Amino acid sequence: MKEIPRSESLIEYPSDFPIKVMGPTHVDFVATITAVVLDFDPTFHAGKVEARPSAKGNYTGLTVTVRAVSRDQLDALYTALSAHPMVKIVM
Repeated sequence: MKEIPRSESLIEYPSDFPIKVMGPTHVDFVATITAVVLDFDPTFHAGKVEARPSAKGNYTGLTVTVRAVSRDQLDALYTALSAHPMVKIVM
């Protein structure tokens, strides 16, 4: 896949940016993902999380809306979320 040069980013910074995160349903899933996001966006809070269970309840999908200030910040956040053991998918 061809990398987009930083100067050609389609995102204007700063802006609110939604990220979808999915993982197995767990009592601490929302709190855990919130803690990861807070490392990259100190303005983040629980009101910026939307949670939806899967049809059978085995998985939980979250939409976290972060205040994106740079591409580096978003790249680092995606990397941290993708590497977390509770996370299956980040979009």
